[in-house]
Amino acid sequence: MNDKLHVRFKVDYSGFSLDIDLTLPGKGITALFGQSGSGKTTILRCLAGLESARHVYINVNGEIWQDDARGVHLPTHKRSLGYVFQEASLFPHLSVHKNLDYGRRRLDTKPDDTAFDQAVDLLGIDHLMGRLPDRLSGGESQRVAIARALLTSPRLLLMDEPLAALDIKRKEEILPYIERVQTALAIPILYVSHQTDEVMRLANHLVLLENGRVKARGRVFDLLGQINVPNAMFEDTSSMIEAIVGKHDDEYHLTYMDFQGGSFQIIKRNLSIGQKVALKIYARDVSLSLGIPSDTSILNHLPATVSEVAETRNPAVVMIRLDTGGAPLMAHITKRSRDALGLAPGSKVYAQIKSVSVLAP
Repeated sequence: MNDKLHVRFKVDYSGFSLDIDLTLPGKGITALFGQSGSGKTTILRCLAGLESARHVYINVNGEIWQDDARGVHLPTHKRSLGYVFQEASLFPHLSVHKNLDYGRRRLDTKPDDTAFDQAVDLLGIDHLMGRLPDRLSGGESQRVAIARALLTSPRLLLMDEPLAALDIKRKEEILPYIERVQTALAIPILYVSHQTDEVMRLANHLVLLENGRVKARGRVFDLLGQINVPNAMFEDTSSMIEAIVGKHDDEYHLTYMDFQGGSFQIIKRNLSIGQKVALKIYARDVSLSLGIPSDTSILNHLPATVSEVAETRNPAVVMIRLDTGGAPLMAHITKRSRDALGLAPGSKVYAQIKSVSVLAP
C-alpha cells in the first residue's frame, strides 16, 4: 500500500537508544507523545535526514527517501518535507511576504502563485504581508512559519512542539489554523507534543513513546481512554468522545450530543445538526452511582461498566476506566468511594457528568 508512512531505524547515544518501526496513516495528524527525552524530536530529525541512524527505511506514501539495505539515501534538501520548529525563526530583515517567498523558492519548479495565495488564506495572514517579524505576535509568527513550510509543497509535514513557546491565549489563536491545515492537506503530519490537550484536539492517531520505544499506538480516542497510558495517572486526565450534534434545545439553551453510548446534554453551542465533534471530559468531573440518580441537578447519567481500576499518583484517589456503550470514559474517585460502592472490573454503574463540565469547540 502506498498511502502509508513507513518508518524504521535505530539510533544509539551514550545512555539512550531509539528503536522505531512504525506504519502510520498517509494523511492527517499523528501525534508523537511522551515525556521529555523519550525520542520525539529525534524521530523528526531522522525523517528529515538531520540525524544519523542505523538500518533506516523511510517510505512516504510510496516514495522511498531512505533504504539502507538498498543504498538509497535522499539528502535533506531533496526530501519533500516542511519543518515547523518551536520558534518561528523568521528572517528578521524580511517582511512576511518575503519570508514566504523565500520558502517557496526552495522548489526546483517555478513558484506557484496559486499555492502561495492558498497558504496565505489557509493561515489567515494576508493582512500581515507587509510587516516585519518584530511586529508580529507569537501566534502570528508561527502561522507565518507554518505557511512558509507549506510553500515547499511537502509530502510530509513535521511539527516539533510549535505551540510550546506560546501562552494559552496565543495557543487558542493558532489551534484552529492547524486544524484547517490538516483538513486541507492530504499528507501525513507528525506533531510532537507532551501536552494532552493539544494531542486530543488536533491528532487523529497517537504514538506513545517511552525511553526510545513505542509503548502504544492507535487512534487518539482509543489510547487516551486506556488506563495503561501513563497520562491516566495525572490529575488533569481527560477523555475524548466522538459525538454528533443531535438537536438544540432553544428554551433551555442546551445542545444534545449523540454518541455510541447515549447522549450528552451540554451548554448550547453554535454547531450544525449532524456535525461531528470531539467532546472532552475531565476525569475529575465524572462521579459514579450504582443506581439511576434522582432529585439531582446533574443532567447526564450514562449507564456504564467498569473496565479497569488503577492507582494514581495521589494515594487517596483511584482511576476508573468505564465502558459506556463502546466509548471509553475515565473517572477519578476516592479509594473510600471505590470500596463503599464495591467497584471492580465488571461492576455496573451510572456515570454522572454536569452539562457545564462537557467541553466542546
